[in-house]
Amino acid sequence: MKITTKWLLRTAVIAIAGWLAWSYFSSISSADPDYVFRSNGRIEAVEISISAKAPGRVIELAVHEGEFVTQGQLLARLDSAAQEALLHQAQAQLRQAESAVAAALSQVKLRESERAAAQAVLAQRRAELGLAESRYNRTQQLAAQGSMSQQDLDNANAALLGAEAAIAATQAQVEAADAAIEAAKTAVTGAASSVDAAQALLDRLKIELTDNELRAPRDGRIQFIIARPGEVVGAGGRVMNVVVLRDVYMTFFLPTAVVGKLALGSEARIIVDAAPNYVIPATISYIADEAQFTPKTVETQLEREKLMFRVRAQISPALLDKYLDQVKTGLPGVVYVRTDASVPWPEHLQPSGS
Repeated sequence: MKITTKWLLRTAVIAIAGWLAWSYFSSISSADPDYVFRSNGRIEAVEISISAKAPGRVIELAVHEGEFVTQGQLLARLDSAAQEALLHQAQAQLRQAESAVAAALSQVKLRESERAAAQAVLAQRRAELGLAESRYNRTQQLAAQGSMSQQDLDNANAALLGAEAAIAATQAQVEAADAAIEAAKTAVTGAASSVDAAQALLDRLKIELTDNELRAPRDGRIQFIIARPGEVVGAGGRVMNVVVLRDVYMTFFLPTAVVGKLALGSEARIIVDAAPNYVIPATISYIADEAQFTPKTVETQLEREKLMFRVRAQISPALLDKYLDQVKTGLPGVVYVRTDASVPWPEHLQPSGS
């Protein structure tokens, strides 16, 4: 019994020592090389606030929190009774303005007809003037020969003067008709402007009615709903929030020595705490122009520095499309960057599935 117990103790000690040695060498072999740096961060995504353009009462919510929505999908509807009443008024004003245009065009045609009639009378008066001139000339010659009396000459002269006066009067009528036509055309222009103004008001009201239907600007997930049916929101008041799941990234901080070796478009790797065995490929999409004090919540593998640069690693939209149901913001994780692009990534940072 004593020999068996000692043998078991020795076996246990050897097993524990072997496990500790394996753990040590595994940690050494999996340690990051000197060209790979890491930093902590959280998964973030572009957030869009769905807000009311004008004040109104929420009368309908067409979605629920956590629901996936597509671009153009109806999200909520605001009360439109006031805008609809104004729309009907604008439609009546438009019809009234169009009637005014039609009336003004009729006046133009009427004045043009009056001018045509005056021009016809003017032509008749000119013919009468020519006849009066001929009659006066003949009467004057016959009176000089003694064949016509002075009275006949005076009558012919009076007829000539009357014909000239009639032409002057008719010419004045033609000019008055021209002026009336111009005035009627001006009235047409004014009425057409009223039509344009009424149409513009109608278009604006239609846009306001459309704005009362809040629709998704992009594909995403409803993160939270702020206003419920029956609540009144002001102009610009938020109704809900949409997370764009195809625009996901991780923001983190790196020291100057590391940032100086990175460039936009450089490769990165992300590992979230919720899936430690899955390596997510990413791309450096943003590097701050100026350094800033590191937030207290950020911890780095290197010794903490007072000034750090904010960096963003973007995840490919094509990759996100495959896992939209699993994409969640706020997940903590670690991002790795490589300062030497000529060397491959370590084995444990190769993208999952590659």
